[in-house]
Amino acid sequence: MSGLLSVATGALTANQAVLQTTGNNIANVNTPGYSRQSAVLQTVQGQFSGGGYIGKGVALTTIQRNYDAFLTRQSALASATSAGDTARSDKLTQLEGIFPGGTDGLGAAVSDLLNSFSDVASAPTDLTARTVTLTQVDETASRLRAASQSLDDLQSGTSQEISQNVATINTLATNIASVNDQIARAQGSGQSPNDLLDQRDQLVRDLNQYVQTSSIPASDGTVGIFIGGSQALVLGTTAAKLSVTSDDFNDLSKTKIALTRSGQSITLDENTLGGGSVPGLLRFQNTDLTEGRNLLGRLTLAVTTSMNAQQKLGLDLNGNVGGNLFSPTDISNNVAGAVTNTGSASLTLGISDDTKFAASDYEVDFTGTGASTSGTIKRLSDGVITNFSSLPATIDGLTISGSGSANGGDRFLLKPFSTAASNITSEFSTPSALAVSSPISVAAASTNSGSLAVASLAAKTVASTTAAPMDSYSIKFNVVAGVTTYDIVDTTVPPTDTNTLPTGQPYVAGTPITYTPPGLPGFSLSLTGAASNGDTLTIQQNAYASLNGGNATAMMNLRDTPMFDGSALTDGYASLIAQIGVRAQSATYTANVSSSIAANLETQRTAVSGVNLDEEASKLIQYQQAYQASAKVIQIAQSIFNTLIQTMG
Repeated sequence: MSGLLSVATGALTANQAVLQTTGNNIANVNTPGYSRQSAVLQTVQGQFSGGGYIGKGVALTTIQRNYDAFLTRQSALASATSAGDTARSDKLTQLEGIFPGGTDGLGAAVSDLLNSFSDVASAPTDLTARTVTLTQVDETASRLRAASQSLDDLQSGTSQEISQNVATINTLATNIASVNDQIARAQGSGQSPNDLLDQRDQLVRDLNQYVQTSSIPASDGTVGIFIGGSQALVLGTTAAKLSVTSDDFNDLSKTKIALTRSGQSITLDENTLGGGSVPGLLRFQNTDLTEGRNLLGRLTLAVTTSMNAQQKLGLDLNGNVGGNLFSPTDISNNVAGAVTNTGSASLTLGISDDTKFAASDYEVDFTGTGASTSGTIKRLSDGVITNFSSLPATIDGLTISGSGSANGGDRFLLKPFSTAASNITSEFSTPSALAVSSPISVAAASTNSGSLAVASLAAKTVASTTAAPMDSYSIKFNVVAGVTTYDIVDTTVPPTDTNTLPTGQPYVAGTPITYTPPGLPGFSLSLTGAASNGDTLTIQQNAYASLNGGNATAMMNLRDTPMFDGSALTDGYASLIAQIGVRAQSATYTANVSSSIAANLETQRTAVSGVNLDEEASKLIQYQQAYQASAKVIQIAQSIFNTLIQTMG
């Protein structure tokens, strides 16, 4: 009788535990990170009797956690990748919005400005046409500044978001270390602390939203959390701390992450951080946003430098040499030395050719040991390396000069375009100061018999004073046996140009005839048609400068100057939005793919660990009936026992 009662009591207890476990599953169906639990039952070894082994019921062995380590790890990694791709894609979408197309874009402003010189060229003394041009100068400068300010705001917001995410990572790491401690203490019971394990796994999944991790279990039940390949963020019950820091050049536009453990700080390479929102934001800020700023800076520097230079080749309404249209950008000090430099060298930047700019920062590395004058220049946008044996050196339209003494291993960061659009303004507001007149003119001799026609005439250097006299030059054409050549002759009385003037130069229609005497306005003359032997053209100072719009025409012709990777100046903005647009589109596609992969893996994980209400409901009915049956056995055993007692009494 006692055996029957013992079996029934054990079964009742076991089925009660199963019911309680099922109820716990149902209660936690919406709890993040909860893994479905199952009560594991085991038959109690039977008691031997002459008639065989008599069963002694059932016993509860443990509460098992339904968990797949592989799926959990893969789901966390996919989630990290998705978070990083999504964070970068969202920021690139914001960057793309800073550069709109259509009439509101920078391209329209630049085109409208250059086109406005057409009316000025037609009527050089018309103050209304001049005023329209100056209004366009103001509008162009305003849009450039606004775009630069938007980039600054986006950078500031990104930096703040990185700092907030790093603080969250530190909190999660501390919590994981704390749960590690609780799990290590609970291991002594010999049973698995399911709820604590779920809590830790959820913390790790949350952590992977910010930075990709790898986990290594220890024998005491704790796990080590590593980031950046091999840097320990959590070891046992202690957590390291992440912080935001600068790079080797203290570049304020870039952010690095440092890990500090036991007083030792290590700057992490963002390329090793893998997925997570923080690496995604770092890649955006340090690469995508830098490219966007360089593209804007290149556009600004090319447009303003070329237009300022052309403005200085003309005369204003009062006969004065033109000044700047836009405030000039000083890039000479856009250089930073590495904090590890040991030499005394300093570098400066200059502009050698505004048609060859590449939208990039550069790194100069001095090579060798001891004092060094040679090294490499690395274009950071594509990694192309150029060697130099001494400074000054030129690259992509820039001149790099140096002073002081560099040591081998010294490095410098060059950021030629970083500040170009920050404070750009129009330089003056007086319509009469617009230098649209050419200081030189061309006239054909009345005896010419060929079909020569002037396509364009432009001054090539700035006049030294407002009334700088210019020598008169004749271009005399010679046709011998069908071959046309020309001589340039100083026809000033008396001649003052002591240079050796070009003679016997081949004439090709459409190829500019260029000559620049020192200290005087040189010229570039393009012709069409054919010359006859003895035909002559005279280049001389413009006697009626205020009635001439030659420099306005030259300014307007800048539209077609090959400026941006061979594209015309007016196509520079289209190239900018195309490069950013392609990058944003690619990032969006990548984010969609990684999000889909992460969702599928999470579905597979929850298929193992998640709670299915239909399944739990059916188990609830099953175990309820088993519980009731066990209770019935106890009731019957009690009744038999009572009957037996009464009979014996």
